[in-house]
Amino acid sequence: MKIATMIRRKVVLFLLCASVLAPIVFYTDRLSIGSNSIVNNGFGNQVSNLGTGMEIAKLNVVKQEVTNPVKEPIGVVLADNLSNFSQDTVQKNNEAAEFNERGLILTKPVELEHKNRVLSEVPDRENGLNTEAFIEQVTQNAASKDALSLGEAKAEKRPALVQANKVPLPDLRVRQMKDQLIRARVYLDLSGTRTNAHYVKELRLRIRDVQRALGEATKDSDLPRNANDKLKAMEQTLARGKQIQEDCAGTVKKLRAMLHSAEELLHVHKKQTLFLTQLAAKTLPKGLHCLPLRLSNEYYNLEPAKREFGNKEKLEDPSLYHYALFSDNVLATAVVVNSTVTNAKHPGDHVFHIVTDRLNYPAMRMWFLANPPRHATIQVQNIEDFTWLNSSYSPVLKQLSSQSMIDYYFRAHKSASNSDSNLKYRNPKYLSILNHLRFYLPQMFPKLKKVVFLDDDIVVQKDLTGLWKIDMKGKVIGVVETCGESFHRFDRYLNFSNPIIAKKFEPRACGWAFGMNLFDLDVWRQQNITEIYHSWQNLNEDRLLWKLGTLPPGLITFYNQTIAIDRWWHVLGLGYNPHVNTRDIERAAVVHYNGNLKPWLEIGLPRYRGYWSMYVDYDQMFLRECNINP
Repeated sequence: MKIATMIRRKVVLFLLCASVLAPIVFYTDRLSIGSNSIVNNGFGNQVSNLGTGMEIAKLNVVKQEVTNPVKEPIGVVLADNLSNFSQDTVQKNNEAAEFNERGLILTKPVELEHKNRVLSEVPDRENGLNTEAFIEQVTQNAASKDALSLGEAKAEKRPALVQANKVPLPDLRVRQMKDQLIRARVYLDLSGTRTNAHYVKELRLRIRDVQRALGEATKDSDLPRNANDKLKAMEQTLARGKQIQEDCAGTVKKLRAMLHSAEELLHVHKKQTLFLTQLAAKTLPKGLHCLPLRLSNEYYNLEPAKREFGNKEKLEDPSLYHYALFSDNVLATAVVVNSTVTNAKHPGDHVFHIVTDRLNYPAMRMWFLANPPRHATIQVQNIEDFTWLNSSYSPVLKQLSSQSMIDYYFRAHKSASNSDSNLKYRNPKYLSILNHLRFYLPQMFPKLKKVVFLDDDIVVQKDLTGLWKIDMKGKVIGVVETCGESFHRFDRYLNFSNPIIAKKFEPRACGWAFGMNLFDLDVWRQQNITEIYHSWQNLNEDRLLWKLGTLPPGLITFYNQTIAIDRWWHVLGLGYNPHVNTRDIERAAVVHYNGNLKPWLEIGLPRYRGYWSMYVDYDQMFLRECNINP
């Protein structure tokens, strides 16, 4: 009886428990479905599934809260081989999602596909990009997203960022290594670093390693294979050095002082370089000083009958090709004549009218007597033989002989406040009337119709007879215009603050260059160009319209009297520009070494010297005696 009663009680209790626990079991089972799915798919899918992934069944017992969907956070995968983050940092970022100082979430990958996509954006270590640069790119490439706050699961709106240019910088590793050397030297000079002997020793070792790896490399392909390792090691050392520094304000102050000092030093060096370049341009090398002395001595040892040139009947023949060349440099003149004759199809039809000063007259004649050009006709004249060219006729000759002009060039005690900024205009070569003879061509050659003017710092590379076939269209001078660059305009050479200049000329008018120019002497005489030149020289007696030289008065005198010819006739810049296109040089009929870096000077640009020296016979007796070598 007792046993039956106990059995009934157990059955009742079992049914009672079942009626109470059944709803709980049912509710728990429904929850486990969503929980297992979230656990299996990871934290990333948990976040995304809350908004879009799976649909959670509504509970019948407890009323659900309605929440806004939360968007997936920005995922950045840090590869293990990136150098600028330590292993601890990588591990921390992989274990928990954090915000860095840019507001960017570092979290584990959401899916394998997402991981592969992000890893594909990680820059190659061989290209020299570190993790910091990569994060900068990801930050700039990120669109506007809602970031998940781990503590409160609250979305924060992030601003849209402009997509960055992903084109890698050229030779980035070379630049990084040079930058590292600069930073390392700065650290060595800081007080916080100097007190740490162990760090200073390590930093000096890293500097030597980077210097050896860098060597003379100018591009990444020149670097050795271990350059990346040296770069990483230096970066780690510099990162420790940054932590050592305590007095940031003092460091900034010192760096500013160093920067100011470096700028001042750079300014001083630029002024010194300009002065020394101008000085070198004015200085005659020892060999070129010896050459005219040696030639003059030889000339006066000749019998008078042997001092004359032949073919005098060709000197005034207008049917031939006549060149005017005014110079006191024997070797430079020889190169001009030799290069012209060498490239001429019919050398016998070419006539050279050379005018020099009294000092170099015997040397110039002796050179061409000893080295006569092939079949060409030579005339060498002394400028003092032009008796009509005197100060009463030529205003510029009167100005050049004045005491004020001499003081302008040779006075050495001028202060910086009253000196001209452009020292090239103070070159004493402008005191020579040889530079101004080009404005008297009709008076010098009264029986000629056309003349090609050549400077002594040019080299002729092609036959020039085609110049005489150019239709001048009633203009006086044929020129190659140089207004492709902004500084070759009229306002570069003339003083447009003066009302006389501003009224007559257009400041943006195209400039051109002397050096190789075709002159129609008949039109010159008709237009009375020489008198126009004289009138402007009288107006510029106090040098307020332009600085001294021949190009500014040339631009004024021949204003609206020029005809533009093809640029390949005359290529300029070999005396100052190291980047003249080689194809343009080889195509040119004439190349011009305008500027201070003349090919016969040691400061001449080596890249262009060969075009000039190929027309010099260094085995010639007088050159050997004066030790003039290539």
